[in-house]
Amino acid sequence: MDAVPDEHMLAFYRRLYPFKSVFHWLNHGHTPTRLFTHRELAFTLKGDVYLRYNSFNTAEEMKKQVCTLNPTRFEIGPVYSARPRDKKTVRPAAFKPTLRELVFDIDMTDYDSIRTCCSDAAICSRCWTFIAIAVRVLDKALRSQFGYKHLLWVYSGRRGIHLWISDKEVMELTDDQRKAIVGWLTVIAGGKEMNKKVNVRLGSKPLPPSVQMALEPLAEAFTELILEDQDCFASKEGWETLLRLIPDKCESVTASLRRTWGKDPDRSSLEKWDDLKREVKGMEKGTFQRALMMATIEDIILQYTYPRLDAEVSKHRNHLLKAPFCIHPKTGRVCVPVDPNDIDRFDPEKVPTVTQLLGELDRAGEDVKPDEHHSDWEKTSLKPYIEMLDRHAAGLMEEVRQNIRNGTDMSW
Repeated sequence: MDAVPDEHMLAFYRRLYPFKSVFHWLNHGHTPTRLFTHRELAFTLKGDVYLRYNSFNTAEEMKKQVCTLNPTRFEIGPVYSARPRDKKTVRPAAFKPTLRELVFDIDMTDYDSIRTCCSDAAICSRCWTFIAIAVRVLDKALRSQFGYKHLLWVYSGRRGIHLWISDKEVMELTDDQRKAIVGWLTVIAGGKEMNKKVNVRLGSKPLPPSVQMALEPLAEAFTELILEDQDCFASKEGWETLLRLIPDKCESVTASLRRTWGKDPDRSSLEKWDDLKREVKGMEKGTFQRALMMATIEDIILQYTYPRLDAEVSKHRNHLLKAPFCIHPKTGRVCVPVDPNDIDRFDPEKVPTVTQLLGELDRAGEDVKPDEHHSDWEKTSLKPYIEMLDRHAAGLMEEVRQNIRNGTDMSW
């Protein structure tokens, strides 16, 4: 699907888009607060026209404008010190971002150098496993190491996933604090020209405890995904990439493996990995080289499986991110929430498309009015996803109520 017809997009906004649910999620309550009224929404119109600094008082007002503009997508920004739509009448010094969810973006493009089943924009259930692993690792780290509770994972509609964290203390983080959190969670760093992208330890010293926690489940995933399913070291290019990750101080290991694999290039990735581990086991115990190679094996597992984060998305409060339930213009798929506990069973190819949903509505055969269709989504396969967002928003609203009862300042 190259593009979604304008009339399909408009019908989706009018009849299916969950404006009220999105309002509750952003607003943390039923009555409008500055969490919503001072929030920036940016619209992308046909022809790449970009309209920034829109803001609304209610969900109904937002729906009316969206249906008028019929954007190809819209993005959510921060809460500002003044209403974004009043930006031109406010002194620049009095207009600044004050609150914002902490957001993360994981894109399959960053795994193109590893995955063998697809490339570029293509994605399948096999390479989605890279995203699933990233979700499991990040979700656990953010909940256990930082104590965050309100995490909303949203499929990007094509080849990635977004995360929105809405805890009160997260909303108030400064850009420097966000940068520090991202730095703590970043393990894979460096551009295409860098072979070794994991540099989180000194020499052969142990990994930081936060990374060590992730290593055991990642080692299991490495065997299943990298060695067996993707067979990343089957080709000469693949195994040479692996050999370049072995330190220069252990060049004898590199030379031995290159000879072995050169004579028997058809060895599977699993066999080649066993060859590497056998070389390490054969090294004299207690030596620096053996310790260095043990650390190298861990680093290789991390390089191939640890989440690859787009740090710039997360560092700045004024960064815009596509709203949940938008339609991806290339695939026609809806950007639906994803349950991290079911991430292994999530199949991006089975996510509802706008054409499919409108067909479901037609088959429902309801005689509906053209303007008001508050519960049309209940008749479609969009229902479980909107209910997931509603449960998430209900948790946020319940926490606000509890904090008010406990005397905590929730005035934002």
